[in-house]
Amino acid sequence: MAAPKKKQPKPRKPSRKQAEEAIRTLLLWSGDDTRREGLIDTPKRVARAYEDWFSGYKVNPYEFLERTFEEVEGYDEMIVLRDISFESHCEHHMAPIIGKAHVGYLPRNKVVGISKLARVVEAYARRFQVQEKMTAQIANCIQEVLQPKGVGVVIDAKHQCMTTRGIHKSDVSMVTSQMIGGFRKDARTRAEFLQMIETKR
Repeated sequence: MAAPKKKQPKPRKPSRKQAEEAIRTLLLWSGDDTRREGLIDTPKRVARAYEDWFSGYKVNPYEFLERTFEEVEGYDEMIVLRDISFESHCEHHMAPIIGKAHVGYLPRNKVVGISKLARVVEAYARRFQVQEKMTAQIANCIQEVLQPKGVGVVIDAKHQCMTTRGIHKSDVSMVTSQMIGGFRKDARTRAEFLQMIETKR
């Protein structure tokens, strides 16, 4: 029986200066001259942009759902927040993923502010991602914190790693879904959710 692998320590985070130098190296490798006027401050600007694009690493999505409300007069029907726009980045090519997420859950005696659902989506989107993983992360987060009767998450997104490079298919989008509890077990609940998030194209 093989010994369990030791967990590798997380690599040390580079300094801002090191990050800017790495960007400068990529610009040079691309064939441009980093001394010209238009590129002199580009490493700084890109580093600042990365702080925004990947701010999801600085937050804990689970904390957004901690404050709940129980005064709902016994409401226990489906709650759906659809068309949550997001921008993420593919972890394979570092290219943008742009799309919309639809989130639904069946409450069990408590609900959460709808803006918090959008914040959960945003927190996971602002990381390097694989769409399938992001879909599961959002659903699992809601399920684990709120403990509802069921959760449904559907994501529809375009991947720039496919539309602007490689196969260059610009009119395709990828759809992923994760169904938990009542959304997976009850076909009628699942159908109702999918009908509610249906958008006119």
